[in-house]
Amino acid sequence: MIHGGVIRRSWPADLSAFRDHLLRLDAQSRFDRFAMAVNDDFLTRYAERCFGIDDVIYGYYVDGVMRGAGELRAVGSNIIGGSVEAAFSIEMFWRRRGVGSELMGRIVRAARNRRADTLYMSCLASNPAMQALARKFAADLRFETDDMTGKLVAREPSAASVWSEFADNAASFATAMLDLHTRVYSMQRRV
Repeated sequence: MIHGGVIRRSWPADLSAFRDHLLRLDAQSRFDRFAMAVNDDFLTRYAERCFGIDDVIYGYYVDGVMRGAGELRAVGSNIIGGSVEAAFSIEMFWRRRGVGSELMGRIVRAARNRRADTLYMSCLASNPAMQALARKFAADLRFETDDMTGKLVAREPSAASVWSEFADNAASFATAMLDLHTRVYSMQRRV
């Protein structure tokens, strides 16, 4: 438990929770996440494309509501053995509580276990929280015009890191199914 919430892998059944999380982000948080101003329609379309076979998303859930997300996706066509990109979004009230560090730890582990050679993460130069998060994980940062790109060279996966992700994913899947069952049951009771 982290400040009353849990971090777990998100599955296609969590699409609506992920979309709703993105829609709750304020304008500055949206700009920090996407490096441009985005509207609700953009966020809805984006969320609908985020649960592909090569996508890994971890969510921070409080009382079944996603309040933060860490995303990992391939830069090229394959997430195994290539370059990957990480992205993070945390709702304003839930920031500065260690959620970003926990999400980043899981994303780094997932990249490592997929034998990613490089993990990239971008943030605006005006986003010191994201810069601090990258530094915490010893990323090599460099400025490129008005944004900052972090490059973290992934290490080889260990049996412990693979097992840890497997166990975490199994528990996450079970929790997601219980959450889904609860949502469906509560909707049936209202009808």
